[in-house]
Amino acid sequence: MVPIKAGSFKMGSKSSKQADEQPEHEVALSAFWMGAKEVTHDEFALYLNDENYAENSDVDAISRPSRPYIEMTLGMGKEGGFPANSMKQHGAVMYCKWLYEKTGVFYRLPTEAEWEYACRAGSATVYPFGNDSTQLKDYAWYAANSGDRYQKTGLKKPNAWGLYDMLGNVQEWVLDQYSADAYTKLGKSATDPLNTPTSKHPLVVRGGDYNDPANVLTSANREQSDLIWNRRDPQIPKSKWWNADAPLWDSDSCVR
Repeated sequence: MVPIKAGSFKMGSKSSKQADEQPEHEVALSAFWMGAKEVTHDEFALYLNDENYAENSDVDAISRPSRPYIEMTLGMGKEGGFPANSMKQHGAVMYCKWLYEKTGVFYRLPTEAEWEYACRAGSATVYPFGNDSTQLKDYAWYAANSGDRYQKTGLKKPNAWGLYDMLGNVQEWVLDQYSADAYTKLGKSATDPLNTPTSKHPLVVRGGDYNDPANVLTSANREQSDLIWNRRDPQIPKSKWWNADAPLWDSDSCVR
């Protein structure tokens, strides 16, 4: 975990062509911690395989995830540092709760504002390293260099605050409900904002993935979850843990 100091930044992008990234607004955030790397399959497997957890947990409504109903990695890689993928936001949230139960330290997903603040790492440019998209290959796995597959975490350069793979590789869940006009509703400034979810869809994913072009892998880019991501799930009712038809996501654990 990397300590992220309290501070303020301009969230969104006044120059973006995407309406949901506007208006650019001032956000103040309390200090928090952020996972230096994407959560790996090896780490998530400790939760998946913890057979005694549900029985011994003192926290209500905690359980282990169901077993994936298909091979979720699509043959791209699993053990040895590959990012955990294809989980729903529910799975990422419950992993954080499991960490809390195991360690006594409170973990959760970052808010959308915290994620962008951590991704920018003090920058006000299109990318954390500047505006030159040709440098993206040094910091992210994306359409131009990934070979159509995600890669092990931590192989590219970190941003200025020591965070790896914030852009590209696999997308990352945050806590917020997606709303196209979320920034308009916040006004010119906000402190520790969170668009608290009131429904399961749509939710916010951030960072882009290994198959996205450079213009999608910006610090301000926002994407929303889609029910079509789970259309082939054979389980009835459909799994609350896994997605079968979607880009791939991971979680960056955050602790306050």
